[in-house]
This record gives sequence, C-alpha cells and structure tokens, in this order.
Amino acid sequence: MSNDQPTPGEPPENDPFRKQPQEPRPPSGGGQEPPQGPPSDPYGSGRGGGSPYDGPPGGGSPYGGGQPPPYDPNAYGGQYGGADPLAGMPPLADFGKRFLARVIDVIIVAVPLFLISLAFGAWDVSMNDGDSWDEITKQVNTGRQWLWSLLSLIAYVGYDTIMIAKGNGQTLGKRLMKIRVAMLNDGSVPDTSSSLLRAAVLWVPALVCCFCVWWFVIMMTILMDKPYKQGLHDKAGKTVVVSAAQ
Repeated sequence: MSNDQPTPGEPPENDPFRKQPQEPRPPSGGGQEPPQGPPSDPYGSGRGGGSPYDGPPGGGSPYGGGQPPPYDPNAYGGQYGGADPLAGMPPLADFGKRFLARVIDVIIVAVPLFLISLAFGAWDVSMNDGDSWDEITKQVNTGRQWLWSLLSLIAYVGYDTIMIAKGNGQTLGKRLMKIRVAMLNDGSVPDTSSSLLRAAVLWVPALVCCFCVWWFVIMMTILMDKPYKQGLHDKAGKTVVVSAAQ
C-alpha cells in the first residue's frame, strides 16, 4: 500500500463523489458549439445537442416519423396489461342458444331414464286419483327411488363429462345449436377433469336438493357475468361457451 497521501483539501482523482469534468461535445457541423436553451430549461433546447429528449431538426418525433404512433390499449395484452384470454377465439355463444342446447340435452337423457324406470319399476305410476299427497311422498322417499335418483345423477353428469371431453367440447344439444365449450385460457377442448367438475357443479345441486332454484342461479350468473358470460359451472371448470359456426 502506498504511503502517499492526497494533498489536504483536494479529493483524490478516483473519488467516486467527486464531480468529473464534462467532455465538450463535438460540433454538429459548423465548427461552433450549438446554442443552448434558456436557463429555465435544464436540458437545453438547442438542435443537435442538449437533452436526449429533444426532437430532431425540423420537428417531429425523436423516434422517427412525423407523429408518434397512436396509443393502442391492447398493445400489451388487453385490459390492465394482462393477456386477453378471448383474443383470437370465436365470439361468445348467445344465451338463447345455450338455453335451447341445455333443454335438448335434458330431454336426451331424461327420456331413456324415464322409460327404463317404467320397465324396472323405479316409479309406481299405478296410483289412483284418490291417493293422498302423503302416499306420493312416501313413494318418493323409498330407498328404491333414492337409488334411481343416484343413477339419474350419474347419467346426467356422465353425459356432460364424456360429451364435452370427447366430443370436441359439444354435447348433442350444443352441436345442434352450433356452440361448444372451450377452456378460457387457450380455447382448447376441456379435459376430463375440467369437464367432470363443470358437470358436477351444474347437476349435483339441481338433482339433489334444489332443482328450480339452482337452474335460476345458473341462468342469472350467465346473464350477469362480464365479460365472459360464465355460469357457476363455467367458473368451476374455467371454461367459456363460444360459437362453433363455420
């Protein structure tokens, strides 16, 4: 280590806190230093020097061209800077088409179930007009009827799950209405787990406890949800229903 000490009162040459002398800028063309702006402008307003934010000679954008490009709200991926999941996807399906597709699917599953129940005696239709409501309630609450309700639940959930996962996102009703179920993140066909979760949220509450109330809740969530028109079952499966029309 050197014993040389800097002269008192003078900072060393490599002192990082020492203000370094500024090298003069080379002239831009005429041999004279370009004029600087008024003292109130800390960056200078002269052409060919001063602030790097100054425009080029003759006006215009410092980035080239006559005017800066217009602001594009989607330039960085949609609202709040995040990627819009629906970018490049077909338009969302109309509520009317979704409703009709659901009615068709209910009929497709309900009719075979009803015929099978008659054949195997799961529901007794031989009651007389004079039978009381208590008799009907007792029939509904039999173990055989609960078993049939479980089979119905399996049929509806299984139908939706298999058709959505294996049928290009379409049940028979959706195929007739030319709509399909797609994953929200990339528009792909939902896999089995997403389809099963979606179908379970749709059918289990409806068939177990609150048929009319649950369907009302599902319809209201579809109508009120923005911007993707997702019912509670869509949110559970992270799906949307879009047009499949070519």
